Amino acid sequence: MRRGTFKDETVDYAAVGASQAPDLMQYPPERSIPAQESWRIGSGEARFRTASDSLLSWGAQRGAGLMLSDVRPASGPMYAGVSFDAEGNAIAPSRTDADQRFDQDGTPYVAGGTTIKVDGRVRGQRADAELRVIFTIEEPRRVGFALGTVGGSVVSGEESFMVDWHDNDEVWFTVRAFDAPSALLYRLLPALVRRRRRELFTGYLRAISPLYATPA
Repeated sequence: MRRGTFKDETVDYAAVGASQAPDLMQYPPERSIPAQESWRIGSGEARFRTASDSLLSWGAQRGAGLMLSDVRPASGPMYAGVSFDAEGNAIAPSRTDADQRFDQDGTPYVAGGTTIKVDGRVRGQRADAELRVIFTIEEPRRVGFALGTVGGSVVSGEESFMVDWHDNDEVWFTVRAFDAPSALLYRLLPALVRRRRRELFTGYLRAISPLYATPA
């Protein structure tokens, strides 16, 4: 893990947590483009545990071709973040700083308040960004988190990643996001925002599911 000079700042958009709004696709934050996909990635507890561990060790981001650096857990007492239930209601956080974990490379797992820097390209366009973990959820049948942009990205907004183990034993991976163009090219050509999002979704799925399930 490389440490650098990540700026300790707040996110650069107002609608924090809106990636969990039930009506995101109908009423996205102003000037933003919403997106969501859900994929069935298997069934059973083993699949749920494997997918959850991959997700919380930044597997989705790495699978999308993004390189992580400057991964910094929140300083001082662990920032709890904002958590939401399936209906979009705020709930108490489920983990504390005592639960901090690390992958085999020594990179901290996802935790509320963690800041990271990602670098990469999506269909030839840069995908660099400084991000903050807005909230985390770790429940017996639901695991996930949301990332919000701090700066340095061609878009401003948030994306959430959830793995759910349903009562019928199916395991589903869901990504929801809203992006407001910030770079001039993306403001002039909003279609690039949608194309960028499609490519990222494909990379996330490839990382979390070896099954390549058909989108619901």
